[in-house]
Amino acid sequence: MRIGVLAASSVANPDVIAPVSAFAAIAYPEVDLVFHPQCYAHDGHFAGSDAVRAAAFLQYANDPAFEAIWFLRGGYGSNRLLSTVMPQLNEAARRKTYLGYSDVGFLLSALYARRIGRPVHGPMASDIRRRQGDATVARALGWMARADRSALEPGLRGQPSVALNLSILTALVGTPWLPDLADHVLIVEEVSEQMYAIDRMLFTLGNATQLRTLAGVRLGAVTDVGENDPPWGETLEFMMERWCRELGVPYLGRADVGHTQTNRVVPFGIA
Repeated sequence: MRIGVLAASSVANPDVIAPVSAFAAIAYPEVDLVFHPQCYAHDGHFAGSDAVRAAAFLQYANDPAFEAIWFLRGGYGSNRLLSTVMPQLNEAARRKTYLGYSDVGFLLSALYARRIGRPVHGPMASDIRRRQGDATVARALGWMARADRSALEPGLRGQPSVALNLSILTALVGTPWLPDLADHVLIVEEVSEQMYAIDRMLFTLGNATQLRTLAGVRLGAVTDVGENDPPWGETLEFMMERWCRELGVPYLGRADVGHTQTNRVVPFGIA
């Protein structure tokens, strides 16, 4: 299985290429990881200019020799590619798996909205640097190479699901890149935000008419929460229940996804 790896967002960390390649060679010998030269590109905040990142994505997505696209890392910037890349995807792109999370949620969402390929929220190559990162990336490689169901988030239960970073979701609301999520369970997670900012994003979720046909909402990991001054007085559970009531959909509890070592795989739709 040939898997193309590229960076669609922030400046990449190419120092992970050697360890993740070595791990894949030992644990998944049937996998051939091919890292695009664009992974080494720099253009200010980004892993190459918008044009460079778009060209790399289109090259690998449209190449029938690759069965999957695996994103190196997130950060910010994949949204800037959508209007360029989405109209240019060919039939080969429609047969691929696309796996990542965080900022890459922009691409995953746009692909799912147009029923292109198999978007999947799951660990990225850079997660090899986490503590016990080999187990983290094994879930991504195991799902792509072997459809290993042990990699899946355990609460999916056969329902159509989508997992997105909360800040990415709020940026997608009101745009043509947010798919129709009627009868889906939406899983949200977040990192490096203060509680008031999380509440502000939940306000957008709670008032989004595009989301009123959800089957329910689950909450993944919320990590590296910034300190509030004055201290925030509400729990995450209280906030989720409140805003789900505003949205008119059930809050279904926690999920094992997010910017953590335990991040599990969530295929968009039904696994």
